[in-house]
Amino acid sequence: MSDTGYRSGFVAIVGRTNVGKSTLMNHLIGMKIAITSNKPQTTRRRMRTVFTNDRGQIVFLDTPGIHLAHNKLSEYMDSTAYRSVDDVDLILFVVEPETYIGKGEQQMISRIRASGKPVILAINKSDTVDEDRIRKTAEVYCGALDIKETAAVSALKGIGIDSLTDAIMRYLPEGPALYDEDTVTDETERDICGEIVREKALRILRDEVPHGIAVSVERFKERDDGIIDIDAEIICERDSHKGIIIGKGGSMLKRIGSESRKDIEELLEAHVNLRLFVKVRKDWRQNTGILRSLGYNE
Repeated sequence: MSDTGYRSGFVAIVGRTNVGKSTLMNHLIGMKIAITSNKPQTTRRRMRTVFTNDRGQIVFLDTPGIHLAHNKLSEYMDSTAYRSVDDVDLILFVVEPETYIGKGEQQMISRIRASGKPVILAINKSDTVDEDRIRKTAEVYCGALDIKETAAVSALKGIGIDSLTDAIMRYLPEGPALYDEDTVTDETERDICGEIVREKALRILRDEVPHGIAVSVERFKERDDGIIDIDAEIICERDSHKGIIIGKGGSMLKRIGSESRKDIEELLEAHVNLRLFVKVRKDWRQNTGILRSLGYNE
């Protein structure tokens, strides 16, 4: 692969919580790697994914959404999002088609401005509004930041993805590929499987439970016959939540397991024996030791 005219670099995807960053990233790389749900704070860690074509290579960093921190996990998530803008070549700022800039976004704008990095504005959910709203949204954010280009996209429907990819390529430095061209993510299969379980729990459980759960994969082993044994713990903060997660006669846990297994088998291209357990670890989101054991330790 020739380096002449070839571009490569790191791009941080930032924005407030639940704005569609992970869904957009999945479309940009053409594969579902990051979990998604309609619950805020779905993304908790910085995830790295890679898009490669004959023009260049883009390494995306999907970051937690900006929100008001109210525990140590929230503080970690905000810190991860803010620090990410210092480690990249380009910032992809994802917003909804609104003309009001909230406090969290104002803080992110200040951090982006201080970084001096070029910015592309992606106005998500553009299919839900008219062109005048998109234009006004672009004017508001361009007035707050030095934005190189603006792209109207729909992460849910995959609209505007090719144009956005082209725009990103234009602002990356020339240089060789940073990863092998077959690389899609540096996340391990074990970690992705844990995230799949958490995604299913987020989508199935009641609203009062998801923010207080985490998933830890305790066992991941392939048998001689190719079947993969996975044991995962769903961690919650309260005994009452444990009952909700398990459900009457174990019905809720069975549903989470069944839906998780389907996606995991598709990911691993193998038969999977998935066993789920529920464990109460009170106030784990405030416990630094537990957070580190779960990988929230950047």
